[in-house]
Amino acid sequence: RYEDREDFAVVMQPFFRHTLLPLDSIGKPDMSFFAEDCFHFSVRGYAEMAMALWNNMLEPVGEKQTYNNFTHDRSKLKCPNREKPFLSTLRNSGFRNSDVNLEKSQTSVPYWAVIVAAVAGVLAGSL
Repeated sequence: RYEDREDFAVVMQPFFRHTLLPLDSIGKPDMSFFAEDCFHFSVRGYAEMAMALWNNMLEPVGEKQTYNNFTHDRSKLKCPNREKPFLSTLRNSGFRNSDVNLEKSQTSVPYWAVIVAAVAGVLAGSL
C-alpha cells in the first residue's frame, strides 16, 4: 500500500518472532523481566524490548534479527553511522526495484490463530 511513497514507509520489525522466555541461572523463568502480573514486562523487560526494536529499525530489510537474547547488555545497542544514517525501509534496503511484492505475500500464521493462542495462554497461565 505504501511501497510507492517516498515520504512514508511501513516496515515490520520481527525482533519478537523467535524470542524465547529468558531463564535465570538455574534454568527457571527469569521473573525480573516481568511485572507482578507475570504477563506484562517490567522496566527491565521493556528496556530489552526497546533495544531490540531500535536495533531492528536500523537493520536492513531482509537482515533483521528475529529474536531477543535478553542479555541486559547496553553495548548491543546499535547506532546510525555515515553509511546508514537513517532507519531501514524497503526502499533504502535495496528492495525497491527487486521482485519482492509485499501486497501478494501471505502471512504464515492466520490472524485467528494468534487470538486462539493468546486465549489458551491466558487460560493455561491462570490454571
